[in-house]
Amino acid sequence: MTLLQLQDHQLDALSQPQTSRYQPDAVFAWAAQSVPILAVTGLAAEARLATGPGVTTILAGGNPARLRSLLQSRVKPDCRAVISIGIAGGLDPILVPGDVIVATGVAAPDRWHTASPSIARRIAARLSNHPKRVIMADIAGADSAVLLPSDKRSLRSATGALTVDMESHVAAAFAAQHGLPFAAVRVVCDPAHRALPDLIATALRPDGEVSFGNVFSSLWERPIQLLALPRLARDAAEGFRALRRCRELLGHSFGMLDCSEWVGEAEVCDLTTYRPPAPVAASHVTASAKAS
Repeated sequence: MTLLQLQDHQLDALSQPQTSRYQPDAVFAWAAQSVPILAVTGLAAEARLATGPGVTTILAGGNPARLRSLLQSRVKPDCRAVISIGIAGGLDPILVPGDVIVATGVAAPDRWHTASPSIARRIAARLSNHPKRVIMADIAGADSAVLLPSDKRSLRSATGALTVDMESHVAAAFAAQHGLPFAAVRVVCDPAHRALPDLIATALRPDGEVSFGNVFSSLWERPIQLLALPRLARDAAEGFRALRRCRELLGHSFGMLDCSEWVGEAEVCDLTTYRPPAPVAASHVTASAKAS
């Protein structure tokens, strides 16, 4: 999560030339004209990075309830797959800012959603040349910001997830509701041991831009939060650099040019019967994806 320097990252994302990321040919032109991939993000900067041929975006602005409402207002899903993409909080202590997680599933507060195994493998393979570590693992979704290291540890213990964000569980539920393939790519911003300042909870406007009024108000009430901002800005910069590289490597439609083979892979489990996977070792990267 970014704060005062988020605006710089948003401008950087907006200034990236589209032609440098996408080189259309006849196949890609066809994909761009077909039913798009729906990319779900939390921040405006993430949405600008995600957009491109064959992709339509929707953002939460830090409010999962608002995201649910926006998705439910789509009488028809009008998409062929759903991907959650953006930065996230680290839950596993092995993770550092910039590490990339390709989701194998999403642990929501009350249930667990699987990601399309085929799409996850394909995405991981496309990211095999990413300069940062790429890991295939479960992620968690939360309805409020997870700020404290102790809360991160608890969530990690309960779910086995490596990262947490506030959009993936909502996006996964929408995909499951409509029988659509689901994928998620999340880049670590704040590591598991790092506490976030309270202002994070109210730092965003509904359009995903920084609410400087809310930020300054929170800093006025608790000036000590200023001490956390330089480190947070550096983490955010590292996260956005890695996220931008992910987008470049994934290319048109995030590499999902034909989703028909993946329809029907959605699975939902009640968390009362779900058992989290074993902890992921630091050396567990996408070797299997690279080999495929």
